Amino acid sequence: MKPLLEVRELRTHFGGLRVTDGLNLQVHPGEIHALIGPNGAGKTTLIHQLAGTLAPTSGQILFDGHDVTALSDHARAARGITRSYQITSIFKRLSVRENIALAVQARSGHSYSFWKPLRDDHTVFDEAHAILQQIGLGAVAERRADSLAYGDQRVIEVGIALANAPRLLLLDEPMAGMGPQESQRMVSLIQSLRGRLGIVLVEHDMEAVFQLADRISVLLCGRVLASGTPDAVRHDPQVIEAYLGADSESP
Repeated sequence: MKPLLEVRELRTHFGGLRVTDGLNLQVHPGEIHALIGPNGAGKTTLIHQLAGTLAPTSGQILFDGHDVTALSDHARAARGITRSYQITSIFKRLSVRENIALAVQARSGHSYSFWKPLRDDHTVFDEAHAILQQIGLGAVAERRADSLAYGDQRVIEVGIALANAPRLLLLDEPMAGMGPQESQRMVSLIQSLRGRLGIVLVEHDMEAVFQLADRISVLLCGRVLASGTPDAVRHDPQVIEAYLGADSESP
């Protein structure tokens, strides 16, 4: 199968500090590919490079067979690469529906008119409604975003990402700061996207990672230490020693 995303010998140096060091990675269409590793392994740095917000020193990033290494984040988003952030980034004073509708509008270019309110654009709001149903927030569509629980605000952010109609979704610690019930809800949402688009998932919740991932790549010192199915990674001696620990038999 032709990879949706391919990273070849990616290197990023800040002076003498190597944060990405000859990294190679493939993500296939429709799969959830998790990146795990200790703090400082280069996971979020790699997400920045895939999204286009950080330029590598050398190497290539191919998306659907095309070299996107030199493209800006906006150009990559237009091609179908969308990301979320570790820190929630939503319009807190707007309604849940308006948050999603603005993202739909930004992608489609609809209704950039100073005399036509966004809520009167039925095309935009119909698409926003469909996304809200998909992410399970249809019942709270008219509430202000900042009135929702933290976990729901994180779900809004995923909805905003989906409004960009991505082919590859980069999720950077989507469950950070969540309680068990909120985390499980996010797991269910991510599971519902399996097969529809490629997902690169950075997450420290190992239970969620092993529940979600089709494949896992373990990063250490800016390189891929191991990559494979969750079962193969769980039992890899190098991974156990470097990251998972001896109790990894039941993550």
